[in-house]
Formats: sequence, structure tokens, C-alpha cells
Amino acid sequence: MTGDVAVLGAGMHPWGKWGRSFVLYGTAAARAALADAGIEWRQVRSVVGADTVRCGYPGYVAGATFAQALGWQGARVTSVYAACASGAQAINTARSQILAGMADVVLVVGADSAPKGFFAPAGGDRPDDPDWLRFRVLGATNPTYFGLYARRRMALYGDTPEDFALVKVKNAAAGALNPNARYRKPVSAEEVAASAVVADPLRLLDICATSDGAASLVLCSMEFARRHGTADPVRIRAVSTVTPTYPKTVLDLPDFATESAVAVEASPYSFRASIARAAYEEAGIGPEDLSLAEVYDLSTALELQWYEDLGLCGAGEGAKLVREGVTALGGRIPVNVSGGLASFGEAVPAQAIAQACELTWQLRGAAGERQVAGARVGITANQGLFGHGSAVVAVR
Repeated sequence: MTGDVAVLGAGMHPWGKWGRSFVLYGTAAARAALADAGIEWRQVRSVVGADTVRCGYPGYVAGATFAQALGWQGARVTSVYAACASGAQAINTARSQILAGMADVVLVVGADSAPKGFFAPAGGDRPDDPDWLRFRVLGATNPTYFGLYARRRMALYGDTPEDFALVKVKNAAAGALNPNARYRKPVSAEEVAASAVVADPLRLLDICATSDGAASLVLCSMEFARRHGTADPVRIRAVSTVTPTYPKTVLDLPDFATESAVAVEASPYSFRASIARAAYEEAGIGPEDLSLAEVYDLSTALELQWYEDLGLCGAGEGAKLVREGVTALGGRIPVNVSGGLASFGEAVPAQAIAQACELTWQLRGAAGERQVAGARVGITANQGLFGHGSAVVAVR
């Protein structure tokens, strides 16, 4: 049995701050994906929803919420939650159902109506929740952590705020070409440097916003794609949802303590690097085979870290890649040609699905002005709180 599943359709609702229900956004993205796939809603035999958890009770049953909004028709339904990795988990669930023969056609949907400003902890006292603890006990908001990551890179590798600003400049230039992006205006390094300090050394334009938005995919078996008349579809070849390996010796969200390596030798690979390695192993490829990558640039400094975690360069060499234009559109290995979170903002359940949508359009050669020439292999990468890995490899 092949491990590939076909991407028959991809659709999005543009990112922004629209003040509407996440159900509206997700339904619009789903209908766009169905239209792109050229199939009727009644042909879908399973719906997998990436959960939205800040918008009231329906968010906790996102799969059924979208199925109801599209019109009950008896399809199997699943809802998944893995923080920022929710979209990848939804893709993985859909892929598993297809490969297991449970459904020929599966609709994957993620959508969010994000709060204004940076994410705050949910209400209530939860002393067994590390995310709650780092907010309440340490006072470490997300931007604080991003600033700590940036400071660590500066101390270890000599990265500078100017290097971080170049990531924003690169991603804003790509986002200006993307009709689904929230921010569609080029940004200069001087504008980044002039923006307000949020968590030293990071400034406002170094950190992603929170946004409303949605993304959807129609996945199907290779046999269904052939019957449907799609002989050479984009294919999802690997999905990595691995967890960290004990001991964790580098601080990572949401934890604020490391584990002792006295009794057990630490892994030579960080958690993020292990996510990519598992995806490469399953897909039978390496970083040298990539045409492009979409990574979670929660901050500019974190994008540089992903270059190294994906094996695009050695430790401490991420800034060199962005300085030399290697990861820009037209470079040797473009990263975040969608514009990334820098241009979209963060709509948590949707973003990993949106990354896969961008790979789909790029591998089809349908990305317009931001098209990567000759794109054949792409990877997405992010991580969710509490140890959720997230990487998708798509090929054509």
C-alpha cells in the first residue's frame, strides 16, 4: 500500500480581523476547497476539524460544527486539538483514515476568531498545566519567550537585531504578493527597527499578530484521484507528529525548566529538529531535496532557528542564509513564500493547514507572482504546546 494521499482541493478564507464567527470562516474555506477539488459536499465521507477553543462551546467540536454548517449528510466526523499543531494532526488523521480504507474523500478544516492582542491564558486555576504555570507563576507571555529565544541566539551565535529584521523584510515582500495574507505591504529594515520594543530585543514587527482566518484541504485516495481524472495530483507523503525525547535540556514553550541529563545522555537533536527528521525519514528525502519550506515564524528569530532545525544549514548559520538571500523568493531554498505568520498572523487551528495549502499551490505551479520555479518537494514545520510535533511533506 502506498503511503501517499492526494490533495484534491485547497481553499482559504483570507486572514484579517473580521469580527465574525470562526464557523463562517471555516465554512467559506471548506467550500473553496471543495470547488477547487471539483467535487460535491455529499461525496465527502469524513470531516476532520482542527479545534478552536476560544470561541465558545462549538469550538470544542469543530469537526461536527463544520459538518453541520455545510449540511448534515452522514459523514464520519473527528475533532482534534494540538495547539499550533492542530492542523497537522487533522491532516494526519485524515490521511490515516484514507490509508486505512475508512474513507475515500476527507475534508480537513481549521478556523479561528482570535482575540485582540497577544494570547492570554484561559481562565481558572490549573496548577498541573505548564502553560498556565508559565503565565501565572513566571509571568512569561508568548513574546517574552520569543525574546528569550532571540537573546539565546545572540549569545550563542552572534545574531543581531538587524538579522532578525531581515526575516520580516523577506516575509513581508512575499506576503505582499499573497491575496490571502492580512498584511500585504513591503516593510523595510528601518521600519522594523523603528517599531515599538515588545520583548527586548524583539520589536512589534518581529512578532506575529493574532488573526481571524481559515484553511481547508480535500484529501483523497490515489485511486479516487485517478477516477476523478486527476492523474498527477500533489501528494502528501509524510506527516510527523512526534513528541520530545527525554531529557529536554533547552527551554521550550511552555516549559520553564529543563530536565536533568545526569543519568541519561541528551539526544543530539532538539525537539524541533526531531520533527523534521521523522518527516524526512518517512518521506525518504532529505533537506537537499526540498524546493521550499513553510515554517512557523512566531518571531523573526524563531524562523532562523527553523532553518537549522530543518537541516538547511548548520547550527548558528541561519542568519547567514537570510543575509545572503538563500531563503528569499528566488533563492536556493525559499522559506515562507506565503508570507508566513509575519504576513498572516496566527489563527491557531488553521495555520498548519494553510501551510499545506501553500505547498499545494506551489507544487501545482499555481502560486502566481510568488511561484517557486520548478517546485517539486516541500515541507511544513511548526510545533504545538505540550510537545506536539508538526511537519508535512508534500511532493509532485
